[in-house]
Amino acid sequence: MKPNLLKNLLAFSFLLFATSLTASAQKTVKIKFDSNKEVSGQKFAIRDITPGLPANWDEYNFVVLEFKITTSQRFHVGFTTETGYNELRIMSYTANGWNKLAIPLKFYRRLPDAALDLAATYNQPRYTGWINLGGNRGPLRGMDSIGIRMNAPINNPTLELRSIALSVEDPGDQYLGEKPVVDEFGQWNLGEWEGKAHSIDQLKQEWAAEEKDVETSVTQKIRNIDTGELIVKTITKNPYNYSTYGGYILAKGKATGFFHTEKIDGRWWFVDPHGYLFLSHGVDCVSPGGGGNIRDLDKRDGMYKEVPPQNISSNQGRRGGASFGTWNLFRRYGEDYPEKSREMIIKRMDKWGLNTIANWSSPEVMNMNRKAFMFQLRGVGIEGGLMGLPDVYTNDFASKVDAGCKASVEQYKDNPWLIGYFTGNEPSWLEQELRLCDMILEGDDRPIKKELTAWLAKGDTPENRKQFIFKTFRIFLETVDSAIKKYDPNHLNLGIRFGNVMHIDREILEICKDVFDVFSFNCYDLYPKKEMMDRAMEMTGLPMIIGEYHFGTVDRGMAQSLWQVNSQKERGVAYRYYTERAYQHPGLIGTAYFQWCDQDYSGRRDGENYNCGLVDVTDRPYKYQVEAMMETAKRLFDIHTGNTKPVEQAPVKARGHGGMPDFWNK
Repeated sequence: MKPNLLKNLLAFSFLLFATSLTASAQKTVKIKFDSNKEVSGQKFAIRDITPGLPANWDEYNFVVLEFKITTSQRFHVGFTTETGYNELRIMSYTANGWNKLAIPLKFYRRLPDAALDLAATYNQPRYTGWINLGGNRGPLRGMDSIGIRMNAPINNPTLELRSIALSVEDPGDQYLGEKPVVDEFGQWNLGEWEGKAHSIDQLKQEWAAEEKDVETSVTQKIRNIDTGELIVKTITKNPYNYSTYGGYILAKGKATGFFHTEKIDGRWWFVDPHGYLFLSHGVDCVSPGGGGNIRDLDKRDGMYKEVPPQNISSNQGRRGGASFGTWNLFRRYGEDYPEKSREMIIKRMDKWGLNTIANWSSPEVMNMNRKAFMFQLRGVGIEGGLMGLPDVYTNDFASKVDAGCKASVEQYKDNPWLIGYFTGNEPSWLEQELRLCDMILEGDDRPIKKELTAWLAKGDTPENRKQFIFKTFRIFLETVDSAIKKYDPNHLNLGIRFGNVMHIDREILEICKDVFDVFSFNCYDLYPKKEMMDRAMEMTGLPMIIGEYHFGTVDRGMAQSLWQVNSQKERGVAYRYYTERAYQHPGLIGTAYFQWCDQDYSGRRDGENYNCGLVDVTDRPYKYQVEAMMETAKRLFDIHTGNTKPVEQAPVKARGHGGMPDFWNK
């Protein structure tokens, strides 16, 4: 018998043995997380849950946990090893149901593989949940205890753990309950909340009510005093003082026929094609049925009460698959759902004071030319294997960028509704330059490896390695910018939506200053800090866009987003607090909330399933969220000019997603 086959058979036998031990000597442990504590958790001896597991896990690739948790809030699972404590963050799709989750042990042993951006790097999908990488890394030896903790628990949730097992091969995940996790509308089926849809009749009534509420035009009949003739007039409500393109009719700059930027009286603005001052109040991922298609249907037995028809898919069927969001649009509008749902998006944006379709949005919605829009370029050479940095030293790099930019921008050259283009999103090499150099040098022979080797021949120091990455980045940005201007000189280069700019190197900011028209970054926080924005504007001399931020909670069975609050009402409070504080900065000219629809309940391609939408899976708006947007939209012009102060009410117990790896050492 071959050694590898023998090892696999022995490992499988051990998994069965561990499972039988669990059944015969099972001890279920239970944690009640305390919502009065910033961090709450508990440690347990592994032998007390599953006796007989080895202390050395070198021969195994998966740890399999059987547990039930009463919340969709993320929690940390870690193990004490001979070299310290090592943990990951877990989210379960099966809140209130028993779940068997197989966690790849490579996530504990080594750093994440290279990927295009931060989300692709740190989010890892499973079938009954998803994993966010963090904490320490190292060998899994001397294993004696498991720790489970939660940051800022909401409503005192509990977790029961009844089994720990090991496996060489991936045993898959398994939902162990009898009641389906997801109902026929794509909602969490194991919990209740105010406003949950229980029937199609309920949805039809609420959809019909919104059809009336969302109208911003009013038809009036006026009688001419002199002639007695009835005159029919259509009046459009405009509480936001928006122009045709979404600028403010209250103030003007220079009209160029396209969007541009101007600094007026010490404050930056976009200026719309007609010359009106403009602040980009936008949303990402604007798309009908935008929650996404269901992934891995064949590996999720018992999770769905009913599966959407395969021939009704998001983005008008281009990607195939099943989508609850799109199925609900079909239920609402029938065969005409693509056109009617796009029209509803525009009406909602009019009603809610949104004037920009931001990144990751549907081309079909953008191309309606009813709202200003911006989008990210494609085909510019960004590579996952280089952590989002292209190999600019290949012979055909410039020609590929030229072709990619031509395909992306040439068709929009004369379109006044377009604001501009993003070059990329959250490059994962930032602050990881030394690791990226190691990966290049240890990888296959290719032009960038040859260039780096020659560069380091002059002196292999950490600083020289960083300088090589910076030089490569500059070549990339300048090549792309040159191609944009070649095929579309009319629109703005909106930059790269960096993931973290508080400690970004001055040299990176200097490169951006020379290439971009606007400096863009994503900022998940309670609000964007003034010192961070001051530094970015001082070093680049550019106006700024915040490309992503959001707030979410756990009452719908989805994960609580990158910044959590305790209720749907608090989502609206948090939105106003963040957005109004952002726009008081003289350099900020745009924000994009992430995102239009909640993510699919059972996770997008990287597993993420945030409650972050303006609209839920049943195509109903989140009342508190959109009302907050409407109130803030009425105030942004005066806030940015300095004539009005931001709201002072902050959300209660809003918390970020950062880990606390030293928790157990306190």
